Amino acid sequence: MPIQRQYLLPKKLMTQAAGLLAGMELGGLTHAVVRKFVAHYKVNMAEAADPRIESYKSFNDFFTRPLKPGARPISEAPFICPVDAAISQFGPIEHDQLFQAKGHSYSTRALVGGDQQLAHRFDHGHFCTLYLAPKDYHRIHMPCDGKLTRMIYVPGDLFSVNPLTARHVPGLFARNERVVCVFECEHGPMVLVLVGATIVGSMATVWHGVVNPPRTRNVREWDYAGKDITLAKGAEMGRFLLGSTVILLFPQNVLTFVPDWAPTVPVKLGEPMATVIQHTVVT
Repeated sequence: MPIQRQYLLPKKLMTQAAGLLAGMELGGLTHAVVRKFVAHYKVNMAEAADPRIESYKSFNDFFTRPLKPGARPISEAPFICPVDAAISQFGPIEHDQLFQAKGHSYSTRALVGGDQQLAHRFDHGHFCTLYLAPKDYHRIHMPCDGKLTRMIYVPGDLFSVNPLTARHVPGLFARNERVVCVFECEHGPMVLVLVGATIVGSMATVWHGVVNPPRTRNVREWDYAGKDITLAKGAEMGRFLLGSTVILLFPQNVLTFVPDWAPTVPVKLGEPMATVIQHTVVT
């Protein structure tokens, strides 16, 4: 889709319509659409817990399909890839700036919805941006053990998040609708952001269910600090109803990404993502 056209299209209306249609149970019509989708995007149904297209009552059921046991072994690495995706960008946070694409960056404060205190915890830290293509498995898992403390819904636009759009729309990931999940982990705080996009009907977490809709004009926040919601590395934490992007934030001096990570490289859930920085103890 041409970038200029995205500014003009009624993206929210299109997304609401897509979400409604994707949730409908239309029998043979649903199965025909799923079959065409599988063929067009070369979806590997052999990995699905149920590979039979006829078993899915709606397109959403198909799109959020679980994998069969053992399809994604979980590495012993301290930080694992949380999704099937392509690496968009990753690396150090330059003070509070995340690299989006050549000529474009955005701030951690904008990404998390304006909370400067939260954003400050990731100054000079590390980030990674992972793009989920239509063919990918669309459940999101934990990159490490973590205790949930907050969730923030940030309203925004619904531009496409494909690589072409990322190269041309300034501050894309900080202007699109998103759900910010804040965890406390062994090595400090971690933020996991689910970024919405055109045709992404909704985003959901395992502790809350569907977060959007409703699509409100104001930031909404949930405080989980007093609740014991702890998720293990590799456990499911959420899902996209139609695909999008995941962004991870880590604080300074915590991790280093594995050597074979590079932009555009496809990665799988459970693969090693990063190792812990070993600090020299002075005696």
